[in-house]
Amino acid sequence: MANSKLAIIGGSGLYDVEEFKDREFIKIDTPWGKPSDDILKTKYNTKEIYFLPRHGKGHHISPSKINFRANIDALKQLGVTDIVSVSAVGSLKEDLPPGKFVIVDQFIDRTFARNKTFFDEEIVAHVSMAYPTSNGLMNSCEEAIKKENIKYQRGGTYIVMEGPQFSTLAESNLYRSWNADVIGMTNMPEAKLAREAEIRYASVSMVTDFDCWHPNHENVDVQQVIKILLENAEKAKKMIKNIVDNFEIHIDPKDPTNNCLDVAIITAPEKRTQKTMGKLKTIAGRVFSK
Repeated sequence: MANSKLAIIGGSGLYDVEEFKDREFIKIDTPWGKPSDDILKTKYNTKEIYFLPRHGKGHHISPSKINFRANIDALKQLGVTDIVSVSAVGSLKEDLPPGKFVIVDQFIDRTFARNKTFFDEEIVAHVSMAYPTSNGLMNSCEEAIKKENIKYQRGGTYIVMEGPQFSTLAESNLYRSWNADVIGMTNMPEAKLAREAEIRYASVSMVTDFDCWHPNHENVDVQQVIKILLENAEKAKKMIKNIVDNFEIHIDPKDPTNNCLDVAIITAPEKRTQKTMGKLKTIAGRVFSK
């Protein structure tokens, strides 16, 4: 599709893609505050791409304190149409060992301390989250991962916990009983907000540990996790370059994300104030101008 713009949101261990040489850092303000960091605008093989570290460079923002609304609004201001989220996760299954990638297609949101919608004041919208990730973007990620011979699984459920503490054993076993695949702290409300902003979204989870359920790996050790994180980050950078090269050919013009707000806003037009429409201009201006 014309005018498609890709952004990568990097998680733990992935704070920059240093190989991208043509670099400009952009400061952006949003009605929701400032994003996690300045956004890197760069080019790779003549294609424009944006990169945002969700924890900030140096990893100084706790999962619960990430300003997810500002991050998504800022990327939308830059014209971003597609987001690939790259995240570190714990594994809830024996066949997902550290180092394996999972192209996530479902989430269970267990967070409770975060602002989860742009539509929380005067204007109410209900977007569908039945299929929270873009099939075309997932195809792009799969092709990119295969090209690097990275071990991966296509499809999987990501439990999003509040954090920043890791799970208790009872919690870990509960999530396993739900047949979830991986556990992390950051893809919600990110995926929900991307959908509200009509930005196509895909999530690649990089396994760092077995959470605490595995009898041979009972404690999650940060030092061991960091070692795997760094190895995963190097693989992720190669994957990202491939995604930049191929994502446009996988875009589905009928992706439900593209115009989901057309059927989501329930508030009567006469109840929508100029103030709130102004605040939502970047996110929903397309539908307000109809």
